Amino acid sequence: MFTGIILAVGTLSRIEPQGGDCRLTIDTGKLPLADVKLGDSIAVGGVCLTAVELGPRHFCADVSRETLSRTTLGEARTGAQVNLELALLPTTRLGGHLVSGHVDGVGVVVDKHADARSVRFTVEAPAPLAKYIAEKGSICVDGISLTVNAVDGARFGLNIVPHTLKETTLGSTETGRRVNLEVDLLARYTERLLLGDKAAEGGSGVTMALLRTSGFVA
Repeated sequence: MFTGIILAVGTLSRIEPQGGDCRLTIDTGKLPLADVKLGDSIAVGGVCLTAVELGPRHFCADVSRETLSRTTLGEARTGAQVNLELALLPTTRLGGHLVSGHVDGVGVVVDKHADARSVRFTVEAPAPLAKYIAEKGSICVDGISLTVNAVDGARFGLNIVPHTLKETTLGSTETGRRVNLEVDLLARYTERLLLGDKAAEGGSGVTMALLRTSGFVA
């Protein structure tokens, strides 16, 4: 588990194809690795990866075909900058929100403009994720815990303050960039719980008919 509070911006220094998947080498910048052990989880651009090799200022991680196909790591190139966060400890301050590092989909930055000292971003999420995104709710974008300022269909707005612009990859993010999205854990589990016994039957999830039968709407 993570909090979405970025500790460092690293660099993808090597990508080694491994028969359909790959191994990444990430230079970690100022990320503190002193107490990191082999097998520990590190979030890379919002993707939870396992450290399989450690150096003083780098680590390696294997990335499966599933992860490559469902995140921006599948299109990453050497030299790309990535947000890094170590897995949280029981003593960690929960400054962001609970983040699993399991990406739900890839969105696109469709607008960016200055607003005083902040920068406003508009991101378009994949349509199936729109129902999980709520105004003033939390969302994780490339591993960063952020507050949703506005929602319009599958598009949502973010206000990024100077500190976040400086300490994460958002400072260099331009329109057209694809970003990893993880919706709030509570939203995902709430939907599943609402299905009740019907969860075992499969299907398309929560519908208006199901909400009526369950007494949530008239």
